[in-house]
Order: sequence, then C-alpha cells, then structure tokens
Amino acid sequence: AIVFDLDGTLIDSRADIAAAVNHTLGKLGYATLPHEQVMSYVGDGAGHLIMRAAGLPANSPELKPILAQFLDYYTAHAADKTTWMPGAIEALDALSQYPLAVCTNKPRTTTIAALEAFGAVDRFATIVAGGDVTALKPDPMALVLIAERVGCKPAELVVVGDGPQDIEAGKRVGAFTIGVRGGIAAPERLLAADPD
Repeated sequence: AIVFDLDGTLIDSRADIAAAVNHTLGKLGYATLPHEQVMSYVGDGAGHLIMRAAGLPANSPELKPILAQFLDYYTAHAADKTTWMPGAIEALDALSQYPLAVCTNKPRTTTIAALEAFGAVDRFATIVAGGDVTALKPDPMALVLIAERVGCKPAELVVVGDGPQDIEAGKRVGAFTIGVRGGIAAPERLLAADPD
C-alpha cells in the first residue's frame, strides 16, 4: 500500500492554514503572524501549531479554547484557497491499482473537510488523521493501523511525505520512504531525515 501525507504532499493548504491561524489569533487579541512563520509551525498537529502561533506553553489553559476556535473556523474554510500539489492528482491516478491511504497529523474534521472539497475521500482505502490514534507522527502508530486496515505488514508500506515526521515514522516500521520536495517542511529538514 502507498501512504501519503496530506498537507504539503497531496494538497497545498498553506494559505488556508495561515488564514485560519491568523483569523483565530486576531479575533482573540493576539498578534497575527507572517504566513512563512505560521508554516514553520506546521507538521506536528493542530495543538502544536496553535501553541507555537500563540506563544503559549503546552500546559496553558488558554490553549484548548483557542484550538477549538481555530478548528471551527478552519473546518468551515478548509478548501477556500487549497489546491492539489503539482502532480498529486496525476500520481493518485497512476497508482490507483494499489491500496492508497492518507496518514496525517491534521485533525480528522479538517482532513475530511479538505478531501471532501476535492471529492477525493473515496480515492483512499483508509484515512488515519490526528486524533485517530494516541500519538502523532513521527510515532509510527498510525502506519501500523493503516497496514492492519489494508492487510499488509507495516514494512510493506511505501510512505510518501514532505516532512521529517513522515520519513521518520516510515523508517520506524521499516517502510520504503519517499520525500516530496516543495511542500511545507523546509527542504533541509526533509533531506536530513534521509528518505529512501
């Protein structure tokens, strides 16, 4: 089976993520941030994104309501400016004879909202999003679940992603890993993860 990360791998969601973060920050009286700065906070799930963007410690009681407002707004605007990444739809078409899956740290509500906007949910044998398992990538738990759902061993997966989290999770289960340039993660971080 071939497992794709979502943001920066299959879809270019940068504008919508940054807009949702800044909408939430501005509404709550926090300073808004340049898009590039917001993007540097992406990859480890919505909770970490909001914690970094708001400049709050992980144990702050303010985080939960800010995160809830962000998710409400982003779910409603998950595909306002989001597009397929260059070559993504062609890759999915060319690989359609294989079981395809999505493994993302993005919360399920926003993942499904974005994929539904493209009519793409049915392209995948399974979708495992942030919150579906108890740990986010680079923990390999989501990949183990995907392998179980599609009926193969985790080491038989091919993991495709633009971030070090994707590559590290794949390596932890012995999967073949493919790094995608031009996504959200800085290229040096992707290369440092040493994808196959």
